[in-house]
Amino acid sequence: MTKSKMANRYSPEVRARAVRMVFEHQGSYETQAGAIAAIAPKIGCIPQTLNGWVKQAEKDSGMRDGVTTEERDRIKTLERENRELRQANEILRKASAYFAQAELDRPLKR
Repeated sequence: MTKSKMANRYSPEVRARAVRMVFEHQGSYETQAGAIAAIAPKIGCIPQTLNGWVKQAEKDSGMRDGVTTEERDRIKTLERENRELRQANEILRKASAYFAQAELDRPLKR
């Protein structure tokens, strides 16, 4: 299963609830990892998945350094636009070269 399919396996509400549970109950465990290990099976995911959600939530809230979800989405959008512009430029470059060659091949007017 690809990463994007895995990301859609759990609704945003389930993810938010699971992260909220970790933050609310981590004081009852020796470590955050302990809370994650206990809560993950209740949500129906593996601890590594829940740990990733918690880390991203910490980045989004400024508790942890890193790229926020909003920034990551913006980067993806800009990369897609950049790719499309490069393709358009390549098409225009080829068209320009084609028409320039056609102009050179045309007989001279007298």
